[in-house]
Amino acid sequence: MGGSGGRYLRKSEIEALERRSKEAIREGAQPQRRNVFISFASDDIALVNFLRGQAKNENSNLEFIDRSLMRPFESEDAEYIKRGIRERIRQASVTICFLTENTAQSKWVDWEIRESQKLGKGVIAMYQGERPPANSPPVIKELNIKLVPWKQTEITSAIDQAAEQRLQQ
Repeated sequence: MGGSGGRYLRKSEIEALERRSKEAIREGAQPQRRNVFISFASDDIALVNFLRGQAKNENSNLEFIDRSLMRPFESEDAEYIKRGIRERIRQASVTICFLTENTAQSKWVDWEIRESQKLGKGVIAMYQGERPPANSPPVIKELNIKLVPWKQTEITSAIDQAAEQRLQQ
């Protein structure tokens, strides 16, 4: 008959396997948290921090790991700043451009979006309110960046779509 040679598992071993199996199933059931770089005008830091807070809130549908800068680089050296920002963008799969009336005047947003595209990252632009601001950075239209209202389910869906699309390119 078949070769038996194995042994029976003890109750404690079965329970340990059961625990590990349940953990693996639970982890697999969690939505994938994307690494995101947020490009924004420094004047909008309070709103961006609110967005970051939503992503950290367990009761929120919005989930991502924030790879953007928490505070600006203390330097006047543009190349040094670009290297630092580029590294943060590399850690992300998607860049969210946070659009307000201030964004078009930002010294860095245009470059961050172009660099994100150059590095093969998905890019979306989100706005607060009923419609995007009238004065958006020209790169948004030029690169046909998807515009998304600040609604958790729509942002999450757009982040996932942008991440998936970049993998298909």
